[in-house]
Amino acid sequence: MNAYKHSEISVKSRGGTIEDYYPIHSFIDCTKDICSDNRHRIFHTMWGINNIVVPVFGHTITNSSGKKVNVKDLCEQDHILPDYRNKFIPTLSDFVEAIDEKIVNLEDWKKKVEKMHSKYANCKEVEQLLISPLSHTGKMISLLITHNSWFLNTIVPKVFSKTLIIDDMELSPSIVFNNMNFELWMDNGNGIPQSAKKINQP
Repeated sequence: MNAYKHSEISVKSRGGTIEDYYPIHSFIDCTKDICSDNRHRIFHTMWGINNIVVPVFGHTITNSSGKKVNVKDLCEQDHILPDYRNKFIPTLSDFVEAIDEKIVNLEDWKKKVEKMHSKYANCKEVEQLLISPLSHTGKMISLLITHNSWFLNTIVPKVFSKTLIIDDMELSPSIVFNNMNFELWMDNGNGIPQSAKKINQP
């Protein structure tokens, strides 16, 4: 489902116009720029909503009808749930568990992550966002999601209004998706992720 279709859902349930909601729905799907299949949906999680989308757009927006709309509810109800047939909202851990750690050269990428992270050591807010995948998943490999050229130069500046880093970066987002297995649940809810198995039992 594309951002326009999601915006139509928002208009139907919340009033206003397509243009009121399109920027948010388009941003949630901006990960399509770095992965063309449904593995891209790393922002389709509460981690993505609370740590990235809400900080960029605010907790509420006012639509063209003058109605205040809760951004978190909009993301959950009009975007993420419809993408998974209203069955579940995956967690960041569901995506991280799909990364095949056997393929990645662990010692090599850990050094590169530390080098990239050190550039933000003097900014606690940015540092907190960069380390948040580890806090949410308990997996060091999750730091590849935030420590790559795309996240640092596309997402961090939007969240914090920081300047870009014009320099070679040793980690690109391809290291995440090239090593992530395509799970059935990612295919528009054709399966159930580990985090939702208990609530989806018959």
